[in-house]
Amino acid sequence: MIISLQKNLSAGNRRDLEAALSRLLPGCVLRRKAAGLAAVLAEPAADAVPLIENLPGVAGVFLTEAEHCPLACSGKHASFSAPLNFGRGPVFIAGPCAVEDEGSYLAAAAALKAAGAHALRAAIFKPRSSPYAFQGIGWAGLKIIAKAKKSTGLPLVTEATDTRQVERLSSVCDVLQIGARNMRNYELLKEAGRSGRAVLLKRAMRATLREWLLSAEYLLRHGAKKLILCERGDSVFSPGCPALDFKLMREAKKLTRLPVLADPSHASRDREVAKALALRALRSGADGLLVEASLSPETALVDGRQTMTVDSFRALTGK
Repeated sequence: MIISLQKNLSAGNRRDLEAALSRLLPGCVLRRKAAGLAAVLAEPAADAVPLIENLPGVAGVFLTEAEHCPLACSGKHASFSAPLNFGRGPVFIAGPCAVEDEGSYLAAAAALKAAGAHALRAAIFKPRSSPYAFQGIGWAGLKIIAKAKKSTGLPLVTEATDTRQVERLSSVCDVLQIGARNMRNYELLKEAGRSGRAVLLKRAMRATLREWLLSAEYLLRHGAKKLILCERGDSVFSPGCPALDFKLMREAKKLTRLPVLADPSHASRDREVAKALALRALRSGADGLLVEASLSPETALVDGRQTMTVDSFRALTGK
């Protein structure tokens, strides 16, 4: 923590400020232009900051990412081998944007496994901008994705959009996905953290690194043992301007040492652009990809334009 002081404080004002800080943060040492702490626990720091900011003579308070997010930046959750093994090279998670029916999903699952998928996208609930758009097939899809898991042996990555879904989804699915729209749904983060399942957390559109890591902190603070970050990008609807933030992705990896995937599909809105973005993401250090891929993208009810063919997906994996 760095506490910037106002200019030209008198000796008496500095002594008063030092006494106030010692009450709020035992061990705080004033330096010539700032007061600094070597380490601060997240909860005391979060509660103390607004009080410190109001002290006479304080110009500003600044915490590092590690002080804001001590669990996410600790490195203690960085390595795990199940349900996804990040020690063997890039991890590929693939499937249609949404499960639409049993026949097409099971066929796609088999084809994607043969094409090199390590896990299946298995979305049965879809948050949509329009209330009239297809919202997913709901709980009727749980048996379908369970069949896909049994037939392929691949783990399932399934988005939870509501706290009431978490327990039931956790009975079948291996990884709970928190989508970009729900990155700031803190009650859902708490419930997913308590689920006992691995969690994949997407960055919300235009979210800063700190905001992303604070959402990760919620998951870890409430019990998540296995956490995967996913750079989803910022939707840009002008041709040729997809916005996966590779720099932010690398910073997240460096700070947390957590696995960081990239989702090229949602940043692209175009399957050919998605393929190019996927390759760039891997070259930029992504630990794997979360991609939309199916046997017949042209008939998809959701995001068909950006969904890769199985052949394109196979070209990514090298199978």
